[in-house]
Amino acid sequence: MSRTVTLILLDPAGRPLGALPPFGVPEPWWQEVGSIVAAVRQRHGLEVAVLRLLDADRPAPPGGHVRYVAQVVDAPAVSLEPVAVDLAPHPLRQPWAEAGGPADSVAWATGELRRLGQRVTAVAQQRTWNLSAIWRLDTPQGPAWLKQLPAFAHHEPTVLAFPGDQGVGVGADLPGDANSLINGPVVLAADGEGRMLLADVPGADRYGAGEGERAAVAAEHHAVQLRACGVVGELVAAGVPDLRGAGLAGWIRERLAGRDVSAAAGLLDGHDVSAAAGLLDGLDHRLRQVGDCGLPDTLVHGDLHPGNVRGDDGHRTVIDWADSFVGHPAFDILRLTEDVNAGAAARLVDAWARRWRADVPGSDPHRAVDLLRPVAPLRQAAVYAMFLDAIEPSEHPYHVHDVPAALARAAATP
Repeated sequence: MSRTVTLILLDPAGRPLGALPPFGVPEPWWQEVGSIVAAVRQRHGLEVAVLRLLDADRPAPPGGHVRYVAQVVDAPAVSLEPVAVDLAPHPLRQPWAEAGGPADSVAWATGELRRLGQRVTAVAQQRTWNLSAIWRLDTPQGPAWLKQLPAFAHHEPTVLAFPGDQGVGVGADLPGDANSLINGPVVLAADGEGRMLLADVPGADRYGAGEGERAAVAAEHHAVQLRACGVVGELVAAGVPDLRGAGLAGWIRERLAGRDVSAAAGLLDGHDVSAAAGLLDGLDHRLRQVGDCGLPDTLVHGDLHPGNVRGDDGHRTVIDWADSFVGHPAFDILRLTEDVNAGAAARLVDAWARRWRADVPGSDPHRAVDLLRPVAPLRQAAVYAMFLDAIEPSEHPYHVHDVPAALARAAATP
């Protein structure tokens, strides 16, 4: 699947100039902009920063004809097509989607690297959308990564840099670095307003990982979660979202308030989602039953799939903690096993349950997983609803279909 791109250019002062002719890029995913920047440089000799999605010819990604707003570094010496677009400000626009925003962020990151004794030799924009903006900054010592986050994800650098020497919860003699709570990217700098500078993580994203590698990820993640059991209060005090017990039920209801969870806009592939409304009605009782299973609350990654693991067969680092929260550990094993066959999923859950039974005698991990199985997609629907509530309408196509799809999964889960 391909993507055709049209860029509406702004000049260095943020004034509209016109549109470049459409061109194709290989990646279909709308938020990936590295190839767009490279193609404009190669075709037109222009340096641009892609600011945001303007519109698309299809209701959701990937692929199709997509238009973006971009800003040039210097006035272009190319012919541009006049185009009428609404460039009015919007209160929900992210800082990096505003004219001058990318330049400000790169200047901050360059200054931080200079403070650390590193000289930036090249900058490459990689991604921009409502959930993050990412740049690669090359230095003689190797690459560093600038990531900028929306307000609802500002806790990610807190999680990445959270110390691990404040207690180990219910376990002892845990493997890993005792000075770090998690095995994540190293934070080189953070500005407290959503920008963070990260050290490079060698290797590749582990999309397509098989059962064996997922088992290794689950075992390593268990050590992190066991360690975090003893510091949940400190994590919450530091700004990590608190989705424990009844708090999770209230958070889900608040995010889904006003959305018809019994109909879900007819986008549910024939599923009867009235069960989602019933699930919401019984959520408090269900979560009390989960609490009776005896597992402790801990740090939850929130999106633990192989694409958020980077490394090789011998060493793995879990990345992208922007969805993390304090809550029940079963949510991560459910996410890690949701796209594998039933046999592999059962074996991975069995191993997860054995570890928790050994560390928390008398607990019932299997029952907790079964009770939370439909709650996991219900929580995800609430996450997507939160995204929609926090972003400007032009970027709604990224997520608008995710809410009903997640509700359908919740309704279809026994």
